[in-house]
Amino acid sequence: MIYYGYTVIYLDYAATTPVDPRVAKKMSAYLTTEGVFANPASTHAMGKVAKTAVEEARNHVANLFSAESSEIIWTSGATEADNLALKGAAQLYQQKGKHIITLKTEHQAVLDTCQYLEKNGFSVTYLTPETNGLLDVEKLKSALRQDTILVSIMQVNNEIGVIQDIKKIAELTSQRNILLHVDAAQSAGKISLNVQDIPVDLISCCAHKIYGPKGVGALYVRKKPRVRVAAQMHGGGQEQGMRSGTLATHQIVGMGEAFRIAQLEMTADYKKMQFLRDRFVAGLKANSKIKINIPLAITIPTILNLRIENLPAEKLLQSLPDVAFSKGSACDSKGVEASYVLRALGFSEKDANCSVRVSFGRFTTENEIDEVVLKILSCVGNPR
Repeated sequence: MIYYGYTVIYLDYAATTPVDPRVAKKMSAYLTTEGVFANPASTHAMGKVAKTAVEEARNHVANLFSAESSEIIWTSGATEADNLALKGAAQLYQQKGKHIITLKTEHQAVLDTCQYLEKNGFSVTYLTPETNGLLDVEKLKSALRQDTILVSIMQVNNEIGVIQDIKKIAELTSQRNILLHVDAAQSAGKISLNVQDIPVDLISCCAHKIYGPKGVGALYVRKKPRVRVAAQMHGGGQEQGMRSGTLATHQIVGMGEAFRIAQLEMTADYKKMQFLRDRFVAGLKANSKIKINIPLAITIPTILNLRIENLPAEKLLQSLPDVAFSKGSACDSKGVEASYVLRALGFSEKDANCSVRVSFGRFTTENEIDEVVLKILSCVGNPR
């Protein structure tokens, strides 16, 4: 892609994705006087048309999870959805208990929210994953207490791509009548999460990880059995009173269209990502200094975490200004320390600092993969 006049190969799809042209086209019809710009809460004819578009989009998001449209609550993104899920559930169910369980490798939106809840009288257990990033469900079982009200585990880790066994986790929590929240920001539209088969209670997701616009997301809130969350934003009482605020019709329409396309193209996209990831890994095998941090068999093919022995990630990034990839989560802006995710898995500070995340997407090409492989090999030098 062309960026400020020069070509950049974009391999940072886990940070954000470009808006699919089909999504952008649909969004453009809800912005100006030539389209439907009215407030969807208005009762006049234009408002009703906008509301219809919002509800159509809600249905598209619900369909991806095999949920009911009334179980989808619009938010400004996955971070707000995480906050609404955790704070909202904790506040509403605190009479049953004040204990929460999560994983040390969760997204900061979950970890920071849990730390906030700790400061407000709740107890949080932060489980350590296995060295491959997976949660041992038996350890989760042992951590459950009489006062446990909520477990929060992401389906796909945003830094290492490991896929958790949400079905096993959900079976355990549902047996104990404990709420399960899943951050699906990295997995929605890429792998299945069917709430008819898996008893998840709360799911956070967003549009910009799935070729939709930034600034819009959603929270799935199960209705049978009934789950509720206490509102964190108050005002006009939109979204069943759980999230007030004027709905951004164009953003919501974009998210709905992105989810609709993802559902249709999920299988084809997955196969393409698998092919591109495997081609990338095969090319890098030419140098023994390059190590794959997490077994490919347990990760999503869109995310690859690797390290180059004795080559700091920062130096590699600086050496390849025309390639966009990252050291870790783009959402962690607190400093330049080594990835807390890798350190939680037992990686040394040195190895973590030599690790990078490469992530592939719908618009990645074979030629780009081959070109980046050659660039990385050139930077590393001393082939096997």
